[in-house]
Amino acid sequence: MTAPQAAAGADAPPDSGAKHRRAHRGDWILLTWCVLLTVVMLGPLAAPGYVLSYDMVAVPDQTLLPSSVGLSSAVPRAVPLDAAVALGDSVLTGQLLQKLALAGIVLGGALGAGLALPKVRTGTRLVAASVYSWNAYVFERLVIGHWPTLIAYAALPWLLILGRRVRSGRSSALAPGLLLVGVSALTPTGGLIAAALFGALVLAPGGKHTTRVRVMGGAAVLALQAPWVVPSVLRPDPAVSDPAGVAAFAAAPDSPLGLLGSLLTLGGIWNDGAVPDSRALPSALVLTVIVLALAVFGATELRRHLGRAELTVTCTLAATGLLVAVSSALPGGDTVLEWLVSEVPGGGLIRDGQKFLAWYALLVALAAAAGAGRLARAAANRTDAAVAVAIALVPALLPIAALPDLVWGAAGRLEPSTYPAAWSDVRAAIDGDHGDVVVVPYQPFRRFPWAGDRTVLDPAPRYLGVEAVVPDALPVGGDTVVPGEDRRAAEVGTALDGDDPARDLAALGVGWVAVEQDTPGDVPDGLLESLESVEINGTLDLYRVPGPIGTWSRIPPAPPVIVADIVFSVILIGASADVARNAFSRRRRSLRSEVS
Repeated sequence: MTAPQAAAGADAPPDSGAKHRRAHRGDWILLTWCVLLTVVMLGPLAAPGYVLSYDMVAVPDQTLLPSSVGLSSAVPRAVPLDAAVALGDSVLTGQLLQKLALAGIVLGGALGAGLALPKVRTGTRLVAASVYSWNAYVFERLVIGHWPTLIAYAALPWLLILGRRVRSGRSSALAPGLLLVGVSALTPTGGLIAAALFGALVLAPGGKHTTRVRVMGGAAVLALQAPWVVPSVLRPDPAVSDPAGVAAFAAAPDSPLGLLGSLLTLGGIWNDGAVPDSRALPSALVLTVIVLALAVFGATELRRHLGRAELTVTCTLAATGLLVAVSSALPGGDTVLEWLVSEVPGGGLIRDGQKFLAWYALLVALAAAAGAGRLARAAANRTDAAVAVAIALVPALLPIAALPDLVWGAAGRLEPSTYPAAWSDVRAAIDGDHGDVVVVPYQPFRRFPWAGDRTVLDPAPRYLGVEAVVPDALPVGGDTVVPGEDRRAAEVGTALDGDDPARDLAALGVGWVAVEQDTPGDVPDGLLESLESVEINGTLDLYRVPGPIGTWSRIPPAPPVIVADIVFSVILIGASADVARNAFSRRRRSLRSEVS
């Protein structure tokens, strides 16, 4: 050995190589566990077809339309999501894009949670990954089809990590954080969930990041919300909702623990059809409470792993999410919510308050992992190594035992379906220059025999490739119908039942009527007799509205909406380029180090 080598060996910690190998092995164990969770949860998605469940709709080829960026009469709830999907499935097939997105959500959320606590053992990371990815919130939001909200959910632990790095002075972490906020902001709710966490971390006082980074980060986080904020604010009709939606979409108890207990255990969705059956089982209830007790036990441990700002922001948002979820049940809470929903543009976002438990779920996962680590350390001091390892790993299995319904596509609720060939024939027969399309029965949700008779948002408006007028009055349980916000949709509904539907539809800019024959619902009397048949196959029939077709002009002004989309795109492209440049620089430095 030469003298320099001997000196280097003397300066290096004697166990540095062993520590590196253990850390590397632990990363692979965590990744393997997260992949296993994803496969067990979403295995059925490997079959051909599209997952259709409530609001989750995927089609073979979604077209980029003005409504995709908010230039329509409807409230921009899926903006710019529809534009992103339309661009994405021009590169990938629609079903591959959907399956990659769902797998990425589960895998990314689990892996991010596992990495969110620094300097902890592998067993602790596995617990965080399990608790965060395998719970009632994930089940219920998957089944009800709110996968865009789950994008933000999966991004939260990564945003916590990146926010920590920004605060430590590593400005290179700002770009990937903005990229995740932008992807989360494909829908308004996701944008709010992600922006609140990352924006608060960037703007919170203290930290080693500069004022310039704070200002740039805060401004960019706000600008990334522009694609849905601008068309909402500028639409001719106010973007407010009917107050009846507060009661209809209020959180509800989905377990014997009551409303508060259901929310504390990450359940409580308003839709009974999206609730896992096991929530009523005593055994599952006990195991779920054990996971929550583990989080309580480990709450104080978080101070050892998270900085003051991180812990403050995480706890504050968790408390806010719980408060929003339970607010309608508090004295006077429903009155406040009804005022916000009916008077404040965009206030309808909070009527389904249980969505905002995403922040609380992150706190529970990290605290439960910290609690498991605390138990493992205590066991290591009092028992042999095998018992200590078991105590560290068993908590990672508790969430799965407490919610067995999530196995294999939510117990079959997420099995793929295949569209009938007749649908593609109708798409090919439609000429987009002859006005927009309306699908009857005129109702937002369907049940198809070829899709397992599951309730699903009508996929035809996205499938057919032309602008569609979609009813937005929402049936919620029983006979309750929450009025919509789209004036044109309401007038089209009146025209369909009118004395001269063809004339009235043409005046509203509707040139096509598609009739779904294999789903429950009624076709208005006299409607089809006034139309020209184009494609009649008994599954999805197409009719043409005769005569000249008018134009509906009550939409947001195009220039500011386009500017908002450009700003959004520039930020994402710039952030992506910065991420790629930093990754290349790190790789080059690593290669130089290996050569040296």
